Amino acid sequence: MTRFSERRKQILDFIERFTEGKGYSPSVREIMLHCKITSPSVVQHHLKVLEREGKITHEPAASRSITLRERDKQTIEIPLLGYIAAGQPLPYLQPDSWSNEVLEIVELPSFTGQMKNAFALKVKGTSMIDALIDDGDIVIMQAAKTAQNGEMVAVWLKKEREVTLKKFYHEDGRIRLQPANSAMKPLYVDAENVEVQGRVIGVLRRL
Repeated sequence: MTRFSERRKQILDFIERFTEGKGYSPSVREIMLHCKITSPSVVQHHLKVLEREGKITHEPAASRSITLRERDKQTIEIPLLGYIAAGQPLPYLQPDSWSNEVLEIVELPSFTGQMKNAFALKVKGTSMIDALIDDGDIVIMQAAKTAQNGEMVAVWLKKEREVTLKKFYHEDGRIRLQPANSAMKPLYVDAENVEVQGRVIGVLRRL
């Protein structure tokens, strides 16, 4: 996906959320400020492309004239909320902040189901390479607070204020966070220091 198509997805998602919340469409200036775009003319360019693609209708001379067209029902959209380490754990923001800013929208085929409470994270690192999850891949997560042995999860390490992607195991009163990479050692942590944030339910490969 190019940077420009990612930007248009961001704009389209903002228009949809703004319209649903306010009952009217955002102005060009509101789109510019929210999406951190440098000028109104750049916003207008993206709106023209979205109109050509059949996503919206728009009358540039009129204020708040953006109208959403019905989205393609052959896909399901979930938010990509950030990055997750899959090597040595990286310092990261509190998991609650993942929902504060959607980086982009990920489209999945509709046959994958409703994906209730699903979100996506982009992987940094190669600790899960033997599970066919490489650096730059996108993992589809389902929000969860608990996990069974062997499940691949995103976990928050409270004391270290770090988040990482590993396989989860209860082991002798502690938690083993197991990488899927024969060159890396497992991480052992106290159970009270671990907070499960979600389970992996799918992977989008980087091409």
